[in-house]
Amino acid sequence: MRQDAVAARAEEGLAMLQVSGASKRFGGLQALSEVGLRIMPGQIYGLIGPNGAGKTTFFNVITGLYQPDAGHFALQGVPYTPSAPHRVAQAGIARTFQNIRLFGDMTALENVMVGRHVRTSQGVFGAVFRHRAAREEEAAIRARAKELLEFVGIGHYAGRTARHLSYGDQRRLEIARALATDPLLLALDEPAAGMNPTEKLALRELLQRIRADGRTILLIEHDVKLVMGLCDRITVLDYGKVIAEGPPAAVQSDPAVIAAYLGASH
Repeated sequence: MRQDAVAARAEEGLAMLQVSGASKRFGGLQALSEVGLRIMPGQIYGLIGPNGAGKTTFFNVITGLYQPDAGHFALQGVPYTPSAPHRVAQAGIARTFQNIRLFGDMTALENVMVGRHVRTSQGVFGAVFRHRAAREEEAAIRARAKELLEFVGIGHYAGRTARHLSYGDQRRLEIARALATDPLLLALDEPAAGMNPTEKLALRELLQRIRADGRTILLIEHDVKLVMGLCDRITVLDYGKVIAEGPPAAVQSDPAVIAAYLGASH
């Protein structure tokens, strides 16, 4: 059902995420300058660039951690204001972070259940008085969390505390928690960082499975080989500006991109 909806939106030409003119300054540093991109439903879209190019700043802007100085933002054609992370999550964007941010003393299952809170309705009253509707909602949340742990491949670790999971499984847990918000767009900040080749292969397969499930993915990643083999389109940032955009083959051969990564002499 989700795949059909994604296909319908793509046929309409309606972008999943449309950003134009995104700018952000920190004192005398112009971290982002008129950055824009257009991500279509069902795409895996890459955002790459050298260290300090502004990739994570862009992520922080579109997900409400930083307030933009300028820019227009729309999700499925509906304008949204990235004023706070919880409002962005409610709008339909979920993200992970470059540095893992799990609740280390909670179980894997509990971590994913926490991620579901933006889609719950019972609130504090239901949590305190434990009436029937609240109990039913909690049971549904637990069941969905178990499904997501199975989906990302760590269902057998549901009862294990997050801090005792391997690094790769912690990354998978973060993705499961983000998926618990039922996002339209999943934004992943360097999910392959620190992974060995086997873990990277498993991650690639997981991201392809997430896309096949009808999700749209925006990916920051330093592993250029992974990005080029996985993404449908790529935007390249350098010094806070877009220097290239297009399919992987075109971006990879762009002189501006080569210069940004290797130096102008190359």
